[in-house]
Amino acid sequence: MHEVDVQVTKFKFGQTSRIDLWWAQPLTVLLVLSAFVAYATWAAFQGVHYRFGPYLSPLYSPELWGNPLTAWIGGKPGWYPSWLVFSPAFFILPFPGGFRVTCYYYRGAYYKSFWADPPSCTVGEPRKTYWGERKLPLILQNIHRYFLYIALFFIADLAYDAWNGFWFNGHFGMGVGSIVLLVDVVLLGGYTFGCHSLRHRVGGVLDRLSGSPVRKKAHDCVSCLNARHMTWAWCSLCWVAFTDFYVRACSMGLIRDWRIF
Repeated sequence: MHEVDVQVTKFKFGQTSRIDLWWAQPLTVLLVLSAFVAYATWAAFQGVHYRFGPYLSPLYSPELWGNPLTAWIGGKPGWYPSWLVFSPAFFILPFPGGFRVTCYYYRGAYYKSFWADPPSCTVGEPRKTYWGERKLPLILQNIHRYFLYIALFFIADLAYDAWNGFWFNGHFGMGVGSIVLLVDVVLLGGYTFGCHSLRHRVGGVLDRLSGSPVRKKAHDCVSCLNARHMTWAWCSLCWVAFTDFYVRACSMGLIRDWRIF
């Protein structure tokens, strides 16, 4: 047998032999994620216009502290620092945000777009060693499996909000906002129930799935959603921002919520 001398070409940062538009996807991820973070941060600091009739912005749900008439606990807590801007969203966003940041798909996406680790397949990256997620701070990404349980609670809460969005002064009805809230929880549910950690939780720990038909069915359902995890992730992210914008615009009188019936 003849020995084959294999030489591996190492590219400098940004160098590649690819001729396709390899930079388009990481650039899109960079722009969309940056836009969402900027909007969500701005919306969270407003602290107002997050309710309109039966509609509640998902960035503020559940409203633990806020309006004493609608909040679960009450108004602004006494222990809250007087020098810090108060907003009910501050008590909410860290949890769904943590679920997104530690998501297996998003990690791969923003590693490429924000850290160029690597920018894309067979494209030179700005570092020569691979550290993985075995040390601080990236080892903390493993907390994703615990954020999952919190995310499941948020899906139940947003489903309750969507149901409330069909009730106007004690009467069942439907407005455009009702549909917006309903689509929001459907997209977020598709993203959350297709989570890799949930897929492992419902069936991945078993050696033989066929011996547990109920869990096999659950595993198959999660796997079906997981196959489109990237689509669910981006659609739900963009729709959350749109839902907040819709509720906010209606509350500010910028647009009118059209009542279907």
